[in-house]
Amino acid sequence: MNAIEVKALSKSYGDIHAVDGIDLSIAEGEIFALLGPNGAGKTTTVEILEGFRTRDSGDVSVLGFDPRLGGQEARQWRNRIGIVLQSTSDSGDLSVIETIAHFSGYYSNPRDVNEVINSVGLDDKSNSLIRKLSGGQRRRLDVALGIIGNPELLFLDEPTTGFDPEARRNFWALIKKLRGNGTTIVLTTHYLDEAEALADRVGVINNGRIMEIATPAELGGRSTSKALVTWRDGHEIKSQATDNPTALVGQLTSTFNGEIPELTVTRLSLEDIYLKMIGVHHE
Repeated sequence: MNAIEVKALSKSYGDIHAVDGIDLSIAEGEIFALLGPNGAGKTTTVEILEGFRTRDSGDVSVLGFDPRLGGQEARQWRNRIGIVLQSTSDSGDLSVIETIAHFSGYYSNPRDVNEVINSVGLDDKSNSLIRKLSGGQRRRLDVALGIIGNPELLFLDEPTTGFDPEARRNFWALIKKLRGNGTTIVLTTHYLDEAEALADRVGVINNGRIMEIATPAELGGRSTSKALVTWRDGHEIKSQATDNPTALVGQLTSTFNGEIPELTVTRLSLEDIYLKMIGVHHE
């Protein structure tokens, strides 16, 4: 079954079509990354899925529920989802453990408070006041609040902003563990390496429309793109794009009678493909 089903979703602000008739399906237990430049429509789309913004038209089902409906059903539905917003504000005079314990009371089946603190790497800050946390530590607390309810579906908006490299890797391990336990995860991120490391599929949105949905390896024809072989020939650096890099390397091996000076073989990265899709050219 699909955790999220979207058909012909549209949202406009005056003459601006923020979301322009998109279709989207996200399977249960999938990590799905939604990528797009600022103003592309991804934040509006996600906020509609979260129930924070109303749509103009289209059909939306999130865990079998229409997010724009209210009443008791909406409260039960919110008990099943977790949200990590791009920025949040709460009482800086509470400690980390007090804050997480307080939020756990909002849910019918919360995770263990100490286990959550450990999973986001805040053990040594458990009794620290929120206002004394660094930016990265504050972001880890945001993540903790998003997962304390043991959600079936987790929305992550730029979750690792402010994380150092080690913290990011630990967070990625946590997200993979959540997915392994059956949690569906919708991720928005500007870190293309993060999308590649985590996502089963990625969707690129621009100008309010979905351009393509594919695995990170296949997006934009990446899996069939030419490889670039580069090597040094005397004082000159040479390169050649080829569909068969193995054959070219074999030819070069014969030419150089062994080791090929400064040999590299590269294919387009996910970032290269993404920037090309949204019309950004870089050197």
